[in-house]
Amino acid sequence: MSETPIASREAALRIAHAARTLNGLDVKAFVGALADRYDLPLTETKLACITVEDLREILAGSHAEAGCVVGVDMEGLKAVIKLFKGEGVEGSDLPPVESYSEGEMPQSIRVAIAANRGENLDGHFGSCERFLIYQVSPTAMKLVEVRGALEADQEEDKNAARAALIKDCQILYLQSIGGPAAAKVVRAGVHPIKVPKGGPAREVLAKLQEHLRTPPPWLARIMGVPAASLAKYEEDLADEEA
Repeated sequence: MSETPIASREAALRIAHAARTLNGLDVKAFVGALADRYDLPLTETKLACITVEDLREILAGSHAEAGCVVGVDMEGLKAVIKLFKGEGVEGSDLPPVESYSEGEMPQSIRVAIAANRGENLDGHFGSCERFLIYQVSPTAMKLVEVRGALEADQEEDKNAARAALIKDCQILYLQSIGGPAAAKVVRAGVHPIKVPKGGPAREVLAKLQEHLRTPPPWLARIMGVPAASLAKYEEDLADEEA
């Protein structure tokens, strides 16, 4: 294969643990079977979409001679599907997603964080492995989703594809972003904020919560509350980013 078959460390961990669950299936053969079924590279998003029936067909496919047909019962197949979704993967640094129902956090907004490792703001827009998606109100925050970003890089316009991944968010925090990419993010209705030094995601969001208590006009419109001074908000953000 000329193209890198596995997009990220997280995807590789999921595949390795799945192979171990499948009676110690050869990882290289398993990757080959998955690659024959799905376009490369294999990403977290693609793995999370695999069903039990898909897995059964993959294991019984043309790779039988390579050791991909194994005697695994239904519970074993279901266990692999959970691993593909990132559940119970030893060594994974993905933070746990919290349950959230739409509307349960009044006056909240949705915020994306460009991330590579753990629950940190440590990514650049065009190269981060994932976006951590939070619901944030003046008094609470929840990590509601983790969205893999590398699959978007297969699109002709990867910056537009990455922007589309977070179009339901109002704010994007990242370490850096180029001008043309920033324009596409803004066009998607998302306000990018650069924090070059990065840091723990929840510390960054705690500072945002302070601004949500006296929101600028553009945030006030989203939240449905009276607006504070936009100039004062921008001044505070400039102080934080300095």
